[in-house]
Amino acid sequence: MTQALSKQQILTIQEFLVQKPDGNRYELHNGIIIQIAQPSGKHENVTGFLGLQIGIEFTTSAISWEIYNL
Repeated sequence: MTQALSKQQILTIQEFLVQKPDGNRYELHNGIIIQIAQPSGKHENVTGFLGLQIGIEFTTSAISWEIYNL
């Protein structure tokens, strides 16, 4: 279940990155900060598998990859 924060100001991605609250998971949806639930069960398994496969590709390919932490 998702819920919008009480302050419903339309934000840009740059404003979101500066203003997003700490401690929980949030996303920007149509300019509004939305709190999202932690992934669980099969979703965690899929994201873990994908993260591993992407990491393997990064380390074994001849392409110079850069990963940015937003």
